Amino acid sequence: MAAKYPSNFSRFSFKNRLFLLFLSLAFGSFSAFSQTPQPTSTPPPNGDDRPITVKTDLVTLTLTVTDLYGRYVSGLSKNAFTILDNNQEQEITYFSDSDAPVSVGILFDVSDSMSGEKIGKARKALEKFINTSHPSDEYFLIGFNNRAQLLLDRTRDGESVLQKLTLVDPKNNTALYDAVYLGTEKVTRGTHQKKAILIISDGQDNSSRYNFGEVRRLLKESDVVTYAVGIMDGRDSGSMTGMQGQAFLDELTSVTGGKSFYPSSPVEMDEIFERIALELRHQYSIGYTPKDFEPDGKWHKTKVKVKPPRGLPRLTVRGREGYYATPTTLYR
Repeated sequence: MAAKYPSNFSRFSFKNRLFLLFLSLAFGSFSAFSQTPQPTSTPPPNGDDRPITVKTDLVTLTLTVTDLYGRYVSGLSKNAFTILDNNQEQEITYFSDSDAPVSVGILFDVSDSMSGEKIGKARKALEKFINTSHPSDEYFLIGFNNRAQLLLDRTRDGESVLQKLTLVDPKNNTALYDAVYLGTEKVTRGTHQKKAILIISDGQDNSSRYNFGEVRRLLKESDVVTYAVGIMDGRDSGSMTGMQGQAFLDELTSVTGGKSFYPSSPVEMDEIFERIALELRHQYSIGYTPKDFEPDGKWHKTKVKVKPPRGLPRLTVRGREGYYATPTTLYR
């Protein structure tokens, strides 16, 4: 789609022209909104994580399409999709189904509840995920027990992620909410357009500063698809805390268009990690400019319908539930 620049573009400095050109090429990564695409910024501090407030009215959605058997469906055209924004049909202006790399935040529970065989099985399954992922994916590794800690920042070396988890000794309480908050902030700064979080935990929290509502709000504001693998044993599945942990993981993943899984065996766990990696490589990215958009901070509910090609059965599409119509802070 051709980018639309302000009328005084010819009077911009060469530096600003380059910056606007960058925005027009990378617009698919922006998930915040206003009525004009003109960027505004203040002099940033030194360093890589420099905030830039960028105003744009482009909405992007990451979608997963599956058939009746849960198999991923690729090769659909833009015309197969219909987008509703607050029940109003929209015109799709950006569309991609390429196997693009992802910025992935891996949130690994190293609390006492992951002791015994749990952590070893989870690490082994994570290796399956990394081996199946796009070779250019970048990873942010966050370990959490009574506090969330960034163990690796922005690496494409999957082996270094696994090595960091080799000698971990599970102990202390569980600050899961804090880990999700930190992971979301880090992934938002990621290099790639597509962003995802993978939570590996039993879902229980007893040590966070942030609460469930704050974490849920942050995920709804971001364009980060969240997946969770609940590492539970017989004691967890039937307990009240186990059910609460599962409900938390289910809610956070569903609002972002992701999914939660609860493997019952090591073989199933390996299959699930591989499935998540494959899903990230078989997604559609769709963008549109909302009609009559107002940057009022209100929640906009989105719904996507997909029409199967002739001869194919009904398809299911999964994506985030909506967005808040407010500007966002991007990082470069």
